[in-house]
Amino acid sequence: MKNIISQLIDDFHERELPELVPRNKEFSEVKGKADVVIGMRRAGKTWFCYQKIKSLTAAGINKEKILYLNFEDDRLLEFRVKNFQEILDVYFGKYPENRNTRCYFFFDEIQRIDQWEIFIRRLLDTEDIQIFITGSSSKLLGMEIATSLRGRSLAIEIYPFSFEEFLKYHGIFSERPKKFGTNTASILRKAVGNYLEIGGFPEIQKTQRDLRIEILQGYIDSVLLKDIVERHNIGNVPALKHLVRHIMNSSGGKFSVNKFFNTMKSMAIKCTKNSLYEYLDHLTDAFLFYKVPVHSRSEKTKITNPAKIYTIDTGLLNSMTFRGSYDRGRLLENMAFMHLRRRGYEMEYLTTKDGYEVDFIARHRISGSARLIQTCWEMSDKKTFERELRGLKSAMDEFSFSNGTIITWDDETVIDDKIKVIPVWKWLITEED
Repeated sequence: MKNIISQLIDDFHERELPELVPRNKEFSEVKGKADVVIGMRRAGKTWFCYQKIKSLTAAGINKEKILYLNFEDDRLLEFRVKNFQEILDVYFGKYPENRNTRCYFFFDEIQRIDQWEIFIRRLLDTEDIQIFITGSSSKLLGMEIATSLRGRSLAIEIYPFSFEEFLKYHGIFSERPKKFGTNTASILRKAVGNYLEIGGFPEIQKTQRDLRIEILQGYIDSVLLKDIVERHNIGNVPALKHLVRHIMNSSGGKFSVNKFFNTMKSMAIKCTKNSLYEYLDHLTDAFLFYKVPVHSRSEKTKITNPAKIYTIDTGLLNSMTFRGSYDRGRLLENMAFMHLRRRGYEMEYLTTKDGYEVDFIARHRISGSARLIQTCWEMSDKKTFERELRGLKSAMDEFSFSNGTIITWDDETVIDDKIKVIPVWKWLITEED
């Protein structure tokens, strides 16, 4: 194993890193804490690490003070927890002068190695090393880190491209537009249509439609196989795949395990309710889906009412659903959800005493500020728009909000001086962090 590690270190130091589109995120880099990068496969975690490595070398840090290992490299398939010490032996054997200076270690997809956290804790306690970790499981935020690193980590979640990053990647706007004249607005309308269709996964941005769909479907297969089936020893793969297809065809809708279990039973697909609950947890752990509970102070109410489930990317949705079969309003709602999550909001859906529903009551994790947000494809659909407007007004009155927002595809106005109707192409790039 030492020979393999030595080869991987040499390969990294010899090769040039690819050109990158800077992401709108930065590492915290606090001494004594590991920076943990989490997110779905292919969302850009590795390239985010490359971005940091480039910034380090640009700041004058010798590349030999940096170590990068990807634990999904096939040459490391036999790597076990006992081999971690060999990384230090080989690295400092090559560069003994780095023993007395600050180094930077990047460990990609480290969750593949059982008991990895023990080694990381030892590095934090004994070495002058800034550690950067990536992983494709939200468990890195939970039990594994909480119990083993004991507050010695800071996590950052990487998503597929935001709309602003999408614009930069395609060379449409290098900075956020400040004014929205006719020309700028027309460019943004076209771009947001492409963004809705293609999504934000970096690898598929410039591929043809058929190939893009094939690649995105491959992402789903990879998540199911590596992050769920292999990691959790799942035997009932047909039931798992059926669950994924069902959720994607109703993404943004309420999901009930009991109802889905009865549907499976009627189709003669064998699976227990407990297994379905576990599969859903695994899918959210792998960042494929996000659950949004009903707004309530009662935990019992949250548990007994079905959660809404959103998918990480509209491009994934389009690759897994038949064209024309998917409600475009749900795609808009999914896009709005992901944007709010990127901005640091935690969401719940809200049902008023009058029986109306609001898509999101969003509360910022840091500032604590809360807001009501509704989505509606277009105002010209008067029946739908009036329903969404009544729901928002009802919630504003019941929960004492002075204003609210309705996100549309291309309509803009202000209602009663307190409800802002804004097109999504403008909202996505004017929304404050």
